[in-house]
Amino acid sequence: MNTEYQKITGNPAEDEAAISRAAQIIRAGGLVAIPTETVYGLAGSALIPESALKIYEAKGRPADNPLIVHIAAPADAAKIAYPNALYDRLAARFMPGPLTVILKKRDIIPPTVTAGLDTVAIRCPSNSVAHRLIAVSGHPIAAPSANRSGVPSPTSAEHVRADMDGRIDMILDGGECEIGLESTVIRLDGDDACTILRPGAVTADMLAAVCREVTVSPAAVEPSLADDEHPESPGMKYKHYAPKANVILIDADESVFLRYVREHGTGRYGVLVPNEDAGYFPEGVLLLTGSRGDAKEYARRLFSLLRRADEMRLETVFAKLPPKTDEYLALYNRIIRAAGCRILKISG
Repeated sequence: MNTEYQKITGNPAEDEAAISRAAQIIRAGGLVAIPTETVYGLAGSALIPESALKIYEAKGRPADNPLIVHIAAPADAAKIAYPNALYDRLAARFMPGPLTVILKKRDIIPPTVTAGLDTVAIRCPSNSVAHRLIAVSGHPIAAPSANRSGVPSPTSAEHVRADMDGRIDMILDGGECEIGLESTVIRLDGDDACTILRPGAVTADMLAAVCREVTVSPAAVEPSLADDEHPESPGMKYKHYAPKANVILIDADESVFLRYVREHGTGRYGVLVPNEDAGYFPEGVLLLTGSRGDAKEYARRLFSLLRRADEMRLETVFAKLPPKTDEYLALYNRIIRAAGCRILKISG
């Protein structure tokens, strides 16, 4: 397949032509990689059953892993699902934005999109390119991350090209993603409670301003689901976000972590560290995560740094286990899966 490439330039006429061409592909059942504020998505019509099958094939993704459906406006959820008052309150606070809400689906959404579940995951992206494409296409769009299944999600069009060139119809290059990690996914539990199935930029503390009770699913912070368990949300079951390099995730205080890497770093290795620790590893490749304590910047850089490790053919990447605190929970969720849920605990 010849993959078309269109760059969003800021020229209104050129950009509208590119988006119109992408919308034409979506309506015809094809696939387009699109920028969002979280990561690049692999977009296909959520109304055409074959589009979902093409997404699974292009990604090499298991068909029991449901897809998130993106809509142009929060109120459009009523066209494909059954929202309630809690959804409306959440939408008013967080949409458009990086929040995905699971609702009971209408029959208009085919089972290929939801992996046979009677629910559908719904998100309204804030990225202007994604938002405009959904509106112009006239279709809700199923869009998981635009990468081969299991590897770090793409946060630039170059990442998408590396994984998807020749496998999809078009790539829309809208520049670097703002957030860098996928959206928060929640399940509604009645009229005033929710469960976080996948952490993201919308945190538990933020949700607590709208929901009386906010619970974090154990699957969001612990190893993946068993083979016979069906995931409610993407990212709950299979190994995700992993580079080819072996990620060694270390649970230790700062001084013990630094000493361990200096003593055990051999061959072609890299280390995920804040800028302030750059001088500690003269022999390793520095994968700088930003200023110490800046969880948002670390999140924005994580997938790009893991991809850089593979570009540099690193054999090992060392990383300190992030805390499970609210602002770091999304990072914790992604990095334990990148490490295959293996954590090396070292005491002082």
